[in-house]
Amino acid sequence: MYDLWRLLLTVVKLYEAVIIIYCVFSMLYSFGVLDTRNRIVWQIGRFLNAVVEPVLTPLRNILPSFGNVDLSPLVILLVLQYLVEPFMARQMMSSLMG
Repeated sequence: MYDLWRLLLTVVKLYEAVIIIYCVFSMLYSFGVLDTRNRIVWQIGRFLNAVVEPVLTPLRNILPSFGNVDLSPLVILLVLQYLVEPFMARQMMSSLMG
């Protein structure tokens, strides 16, 4: 059971990294640094969109609008960091102890 919790914790950490990469990619795209006519850039953006947007969209509907500032990735990262990861670490330790 310990290995399962460790795997889930690794998946959560990878998802956090994907969210951060999505934010950086989105910022570079909006400032015109990245060219979406490039097929590789377009495919990376599409992949990141498909992985991150299903989680962010419901949260965007709940959060108030702050103009052009999107706080939903920050909220998701905080929830993962301060609620999900400690829960999984606690479960991992309890399965290790017995």
